[in-house]
Amino acid sequence: MEHSPAEAVGTGAVGSGRPVAAATGVSKSFGATKALIDAHIAIRPGEAHALVGRNGAGKSTLVSLLTGLNKPDTGQITFDDVPAPPLSDRARWQSKVACVYQKSTIIPSLSVVENFYLNRQGRGVRPIGWRHLAAQAADVLAEYDIAVDPTAPASALAVDERQMLEIARALSFGAKFIILDEPTAQLDGAKITRLFDRLRRLQRSGVALLFISHHLSEVYEICDRVTVYRDARHILTAPVAGLDKDELIEAMTGEDRAARSVLTASSFLAGDAGRAPALRISGLSLQDVFTGFDVSVRAGEIVGLAGAGGSGVVTVGETAAGLHKPSSGSIEVAGRAVKTGDVTAALRAGIGFVPEDRHAQGVIPLRPIAENITLTATDRLGRRGFFTTGQMNTAGAKLMRRLDVKAEGPQQPVSALSGGNQQKVVMGRALANSPKALVLIRPTAGVDVKSKESLLGTVQQAAEDGCGALLVSDELDDLRIAHRVLVMFKGRVVCELPSGWDDNELIAAIEGLDHIEDPDHIEDLRRVEGLNHLEGTGHE
Repeated sequence: MEHSPAEAVGTGAVGSGRPVAAATGVSKSFGATKALIDAHIAIRPGEAHALVGRNGAGKSTLVSLLTGLNKPDTGQITFDDVPAPPLSDRARWQSKVACVYQKSTIIPSLSVVENFYLNRQGRGVRPIGWRHLAAQAADVLAEYDIAVDPTAPASALAVDERQMLEIARALSFGAKFIILDEPTAQLDGAKITRLFDRLRRLQRSGVALLFISHHLSEVYEICDRVTVYRDARHILTAPVAGLDKDELIEAMTGEDRAARSVLTASSFLAGDAGRAPALRISGLSLQDVFTGFDVSVRAGEIVGLAGAGGSGVVTVGETAAGLHKPSSGSIEVAGRAVKTGDVTAALRAGIGFVPEDRHAQGVIPLRPIAENITLTATDRLGRRGFFTTGQMNTAGAKLMRRLDVKAEGPQQPVSALSGGNQQKVVMGRALANSPKALVLIRPTAGVDVKSKESLLGTVQQAAEDGCGALLVSDELDDLRIAHRVLVMFKGRVVCELPSGWDDNELIAAIEGLDHIEDPDHIEDLRRVEGLNHLEGTGHE
């Protein structure tokens, strides 16, 4: 469904007439995967237009089409009603659009001016006039309130200053359309406010923004219109002003609230309140990431930990598993203190860990399944740490049967397995040492439905066997198996939801739109988000 076109009453001077950028009826497939299906969007001059949707909705694919990294299979990309240039003509694409990604493209080892004029610092064989270029760069940067020395190393810039450097560089090519991919994920409250002020100034000069964010509260603050994608299709485009948050969330999830409430209420089991804690985390803090994190996970209990990008949830999980040294706080497993910031100590204490990225952190691709799945239990394979390949294969095969890993045998390389079976190997490795507590970070990311059900069933079985689990995820299906869910926002726990939550309730909390029960957090969140409307969803 698409709402009738209407001018928003929001932040910038939204223009009328032809869109500065548009996608019309675009479809894109990668092999058998349909990444976009007959999708569309139009961004007006001077507009801040939000693009939202859950994981896999098609947002990243649309960005790749709007920036010329990919060509649509069907449909058309236009700028000012003119068809997009050929993919090979990068200069013309640079004059049309730029994207500021979560991972900065600024090269820290180069100076500010070198980054600004990268690949266009001079012509022919004449010496590069760096003094002249630095003066030009200083004028442009001053226009966007970036008070830095152009000759200084880019590594000296703050995150928001790097973002504005990328934007200023794009505008110097003539682009009037900027895509911002999760621009506040690494920013604190003051820098978010400063970034938004600069973005509003750009809008008033006619620059159009496509704003991609998991923080819906930011959508209501900075954006004029919002487009929702779900399952690779366009679902909704509407002015932000007056759009009810529940309507927006339901467009993202596509599910009936009442039906979901009944389903979730019947799918949770009550934990045994008398059991001792399997994992206790007290006052855990990591500078500039999260602060004062507390949780007590009982034996047999699954506690969900949810939060959007920049909330700190992933780093909390990694810190609990020993990957980061906290600035303060303590961790106990079954009542015994664990040395923090030490992966080996965490493993010996009885923590089983599933990392966020199985490719970078989870498996050794060219080594056998048996070797991968038993890495945490080598001291159990033989006497005094010595074991044979046969002993390793026997233990590996047993874990493969437990996790239902589909493979030719324990000596098959992990790289030959499907993504779902690779993830089962990672889960098996976490369970190989008979852990007392599990820390799981997005354990079903990138797997098919059947593998997801199998993995979550394994977590539930581990809990029934007496293991406590801290399940870090932004996937609602993952969190449904939890007995309760903690929600973090900008580095702090803001609420706890018991079993029986519905999707709208949880997503609203994750996105910072829900009512905050603790009054001590209200002013903090207002400062972080630059909001004075936590009780509603309209503009100030």
